[in-house]
Amino acid sequence: MAELPSWASNDIIKFIIFLSLVAAAAFFGGQWGAKDWYRALSKPRWTPPSWLFPPVWTLLYVMIAMAGLVVWNTAHESRGLLLGLWGTQLIVNSLWSYFFFGRRDIALGLVDIMTLWVVIAAFIVTAWPVSRLASVLFMPYLVWVSYATALNASILRRAAERA
Repeated sequence: MAELPSWASNDIIKFIIFLSLVAAAAFFGGQWGAKDWYRALSKPRWTPPSWLFPPVWTLLYVMIAMAGLVVWNTAHESRGLLLGLWGTQLIVNSLWSYFFFGRRDIALGLVDIMTLWVVIAAFIVTAWPVSRLASVLFMPYLVWVSYATALNASILRRAAERA
């Protein structure tokens, strides 16, 4: 059997590390998944069905890990800043589930997801001149988080109207 070139095996190991970081964040956030409390909330008609979340997030998490690897492999002077943004979005991402589902604090969830949107956008803009691939890999993530932000805001508005 042919051996992988050293660069390929190194990239596979690095990708597994980035994927593991993303999986750890997903695991942390997943501890507070949609329960009866969430199901009972008043949500807009355009709320996606529950079965859609796992495949969408799986694809997004793989793309997030790939973007991390691409940035890691760059020698650009912005590499440190980009890795900082990458790590920050991962932390802010995982905290949203804790705030929204764990603490049942819809308003704090909205603040968190708006922060997440800003960090993702900053990553995209900062990565563009360094690696268009890393930037493009984050674009579907920004679209999904934009949608999720609107959903979070709508749920908060509905909850305030009921209070």
